[in-house]
Amino acid sequence: MFFFVSGAAWLEYYAFRIAGMRPLILAAITLISLILLFVAYLRYRQHKPALLAESPSPQQKRVDRLFYIVVATEGVAIFIVGNVLINFGLSAWFIPAIIFIVGLHFLPLAHIFAYPPHYISGAALIVLSVAYPLLAPSGPSSPIGCLAAGIMLWASAFWAITTNKSLKLRIP
Repeated sequence: MFFFVSGAAWLEYYAFRIAGMRPLILAAITLISLILLFVAYLRYRQHKPALLAESPSPQQKRVDRLFYIVVATEGVAIFIVGNVLINFGLSAWFIPAIIFIVGLHFLPLAHIFAYPPHYISGAALIVLSVAYPLLAPSGPSSPIGCLAAGIMLWASAFWAITTNKSLKLRIP
């Protein structure tokens, strides 16, 4: 599940900003990520025969296409906003902007997949992206946003694999 990987990336960046290149800390985050990914894989493997048995319906093909459009739009938005912020000398706001865009991308995904918890994840990330630069002592350059984003993404992924016994649609 991608949330575990992206959550780990945020946590690794936080750890790097706080502790530098400490192999033990980075290895611990990586190990936890691998364990969580393995749990997600076991969950996938449990449902794999049913997924392979069904051929993609027109609705599923539409969902897949919309998913790829949302993800591509997210990537393009991060690229454009990042460049604009850097060119205007506002590079400290790049991390909050990424968190905001990632939060935004959850909103259409919640609708596309008919999975309401994505609304919560998206809203939490959006609130985080606005609040932490205002509340953190070092403003938008504070690594606390990375820590919170990583924890939120891990929590969202863990929630999905432990509570969602049967999705109405396959998530690519």
